Amino acid sequence: MLCLRAIRPFSWRVFHFRPFSFEPFISQMNNCTDEEQIFGLIEKNKSLLSEKQVGCALSMLWQFQKQKTSSVKNVDCIRNHPQFLTLRNLATTKMGFMSDSTLVNVLYIIQQFGIEAHDSLVEALVTEAWRRLERFDISVLSKFSSCLADQHLYYSPLMGKIADIVNRNLENIQDLRSLSVLMVSISSLISQHFQEKLVNKAELLFDTMDSSQVNTARRIVQFLRNIKYSYYPLLERCNKVFLSNMNHLDLDSISKILSLYHSLQFHSFEFILMTKKRLTEMIPLFDHPASCVKLFVALGPMAGPEEKKQLKSTMLLMSEELTGQQALAVMGAMEEMESRNSRLIKKITSILHKHLDNYKPVELLRITQALIFLHFQSKELFVKLRELLLSYLKASVIPSEISILVYALSMLPSAHLDEVRMSQIEAVLPQCDLHDLNIFATSVLRCIQYDHMYMDNIPGKQLKVLQKLDHYGHQRLQECKSLNLLWEEVKSLKGDWFADSLLEETVVTLQRLMDEINYINVAGIASFISRTNILSTSVLDKIASVVLQQIEKIHPFAILAIILPFSTLNYDPPQRDEFFGTCIQHLNSYLSVLDPLVLVFLGYSLATLGYFPEDLLKAIFNIKFLARLDSQLELICSSLNMKVQFRLMELNRAVCLECPEYQIPWFHDRFCQQHYNKDFGSMNGAQQQIYKMLAEVLGGINFVKASVLTPYYYTIDFECILDKRRNPLPYGSHNTTLEKLPKIHLESNTQIAGSRLPPGAEKIALEFLDSRAFCRNIPHLKGKSAMKKRHLEILGYHVIQIPPFEWNSMALSTKAARMDYLRERIFGEGKS
Repeated sequence: MLCLRAIRPFSWRVFHFRPFSFEPFISQMNNCTDEEQIFGLIEKNKSLLSEKQVGCALSMLWQFQKQKTSSVKNVDCIRNHPQFLTLRNLATTKMGFMSDSTLVNVLYIIQQFGIEAHDSLVEALVTEAWRRLERFDISVLSKFSSCLADQHLYYSPLMGKIADIVNRNLENIQDLRSLSVLMVSISSLISQHFQEKLVNKAELLFDTMDSSQVNTARRIVQFLRNIKYSYYPLLERCNKVFLSNMNHLDLDSISKILSLYHSLQFHSFEFILMTKKRLTEMIPLFDHPASCVKLFVALGPMAGPEEKKQLKSTMLLMSEELTGQQALAVMGAMEEMESRNSRLIKKITSILHKHLDNYKPVELLRITQALIFLHFQSKELFVKLRELLLSYLKASVIPSEISILVYALSMLPSAHLDEVRMSQIEAVLPQCDLHDLNIFATSVLRCIQYDHMYMDNIPGKQLKVLQKLDHYGHQRLQECKSLNLLWEEVKSLKGDWFADSLLEETVVTLQRLMDEINYINVAGIASFISRTNILSTSVLDKIASVVLQQIEKIHPFAILAIILPFSTLNYDPPQRDEFFGTCIQHLNSYLSVLDPLVLVFLGYSLATLGYFPEDLLKAIFNIKFLARLDSQLELICSSLNMKVQFRLMELNRAVCLECPEYQIPWFHDRFCQQHYNKDFGSMNGAQQQIYKMLAEVLGGINFVKASVLTPYYYTIDFECILDKRRNPLPYGSHNTTLEKLPKIHLESNTQIAGSRLPPGAEKIALEFLDSRAFCRNIPHLKGKSAMKKRHLEILGYHVIQIPPFEWNSMALSTKAARMDYLRERIFGEGKS
């Protein structure tokens, strides 16, 4: 004891003699103003640094980097500094003594400085963290999972272990920030049940989160994107966080959020409007190519004409400085913007051409698609593209990659594939899902078309591959045992092959698996059914049943997709009024929140079904809403813009005709006049033949009118008038006054139906329908044509709709048979 007391003063003196001066080392580091000062301290004290001080030194170095803009960061210089190597060596020897948080933080910072995953230090840190995994608290575990994600270890056993820990401890987790990091990291390997548990937990904890935590909200949206689940309640709440923090969002954050929303097909008019304003303010702030490209990609598709001009001018000035990846991003944005700026297209394609050898197969496909869409012609570039695609194709063995390469080749001007490539396609077909099979079929059909046009023959190999595609497509559908797996494969399928070969079999499979329809997938399945044009009453009845049973779990944002197949296919489920009434009631509290576009489509779909909810119509037909709609129309592509305007016009027409008591004015005269061009009323050859036959049946050309325009701008193929004895009346033989609506100014060759008729007389509207007016599988009239018939009857017409399967049938293959058919339809039985 006495000896120890004697040593004690000496040891105290030794402690003070250490070369830290009198100021603790960490305090000295905190007073440093740059990396060189940190490195100077390390050099002086490297033999005495503790594990905590090593961690602190690395943290300070990274802190300095985070404070710098991307253009002045010097990560390479720091990483190659001799004293950084000293810190690495010290971290290697002292990691066993580090606390859990220090250990994981060191791993995180080492990776941020670009040290590769195969580096011995990174491997040692990961191994040590794995050893301690079970004792990590939630914040350390989340940071460690992020480090593994940076190494792309999404499917590793270690990530699986982290997922298991989260699953076991989920009830006790109260930190949404840490949970959101873990959700993104483990999203690739968790079950659907676990996904739902995480979504519910995030929703439960959301109110505990500070409203300024934009990154947490963004990670939740990223998780939903990763698991392909547009869960509207969470998306809506995250969107509110973004809106409330818009003034603090930088270009990078906005770009990420826009990309996530696009993937999830989540549309927020308020977010887009505020984003456009925020990004427009940034235009003068950036002069670095990377930032300008990011701004061009984010703002370009939603910008107004003036902003687009500024963006394109800036991009032209900077085009010489763009990297290959930046040029690819600009080209993609120009495709989305539907740009036709030839100078910029030429500049960007020259950069793409220069870097063509460095692009991956999927990037070559994107380049090909953009060039074709923008109508760019360059024989040299297309030849180089073809050579590259073929060289990739010869070496590829992965079905999805082969499908991408074949699809790109089929889009090029010379869409020809030799027998060797056809054999390569044939060999991978048994491994393909429906998505890949559809891509192959579309590509092979293009090649067949090219060979038929330019080589005057169709090689037998191509037809054989097409037969095998049909076989494997049907086989995959017949073997499918999960509705969610089926939905994943078919939801984006389109094109002639799928429609002609697999569509009906897909609906049969859907009918077989329809017991799996629930509140989560009901909107997606309904949306798919509306696109098929196939009326499956059993599936639609199941959709209606699920909605009635689980309406409280279905978000109002999903109601449009649910109603759409009933509206499109003109189908009433057994509990018609209860079903549609429930949907309408569910919408009422969200009318002020829904996007203007969604409200217009909802109103039109319900009107097609004969429903006119007063609250919905009041929300649409007012000056404030129409101003918001105009603002949104400026942000969308021209094709969607025109579709929305037509739907609003059709809704306005339906309300005026069917609900005059609402006193909603007709305000689409000018719009309609702009879209009926001067050659309205001209007839094609088939219509001229019908016109002549009708003239014979009715007694002369003065008894029939062709291409008639009615009040509210419906068009009728042919019109005639019968008196009360069912005899034709010639035009001009009775008192005719054109019942023009206010402010109508039509061309002289356009006539309006609606004349005053003699007592008992009746106007007949003859409509020769095409196959698009009917469901694909049965002769059932679709919603739009049924609504037109209803409206023409309100306008005073007796409507005769002639379906193509009758008019073009063998029974009516002669002129005489057709004449008899027309007499029967116009006059009824017994009239000759």
